[in-house]
Amino acid sequence: MQARHAISALFAASVIAACTPSASDTGTPDQGADTASDPQDEFFAALSTHCGKAYSGELVSDDESDSDFADARMVMHVAECSEDRIAVPFHVEQDGEWNRSRTWLITRTDDGLRLKHDHRHEDGTEDAVTMYGGDTGDAGTARAQSFPVDDESIAMFEREGLDASVTNVWTVEVDPADAENARFAYQLQRTLAGGAPEDRFFRVEFDLDNAIPPPPAAWGHEAD
Repeated sequence: MQARHAISALFAASVIAACTPSASDTGTPDQGADTASDPQDEFFAALSTHCGKAYSGELVSDDESDSDFADARMVMHVAECSEDRIAVPFHVEQDGEWNRSRTWLITRTDDGLRLKHDHRHEDGTEDAVTMYGGDTGDAGTARAQSFPVDDESIAMFEREGLDASVTNVWTVEVDPADAENARFAYQLQRTLAGGAPEDRFFRVEFDLDNAIPPPPAAWGHEAD
């Protein structure tokens, strides 16, 4: 008798389960299902796959104001990676001398990602124009994130007489290390439509398929 009751209970439970609509039937999210990926997390993870590696690059834009960069050797080095910050020094050789004054800093914030430019002199002291940049205005994509200039940077640009820079938008693009024809790009743009006195476009690209020996540390970061 007890065995028959057990079988009946088991059968009833299976019928109830079969008749109960699933999460996909009702449109209710399945608590166990994977949630959609965050493009900013994917972007940060893609850049992190290059940690410790350096790559050569070149200027690909053609603004006359950047003519000094046209034939310059360029190296980007993903020198520092943590869960919330990635430091990428940008080295440029001009007239046989390496300028190691620039480091791009990408950090996580409560609302997204932030890009800042750490500019130093050769003795390691900060340039008068440094730590400018902006925060992501939208989710972007796993490959590209844009950073409109922030209020702090606008105030600094105005103080330093760099009024043309108050409409800057920076864009960083990166492919993960296992991607085919992987590239990294850094871009600065401002437009007449966006309120700039004239159009401005600067873009450098780096070949991520061929790592090179890391360069010396960026100025001011030798002890990092």
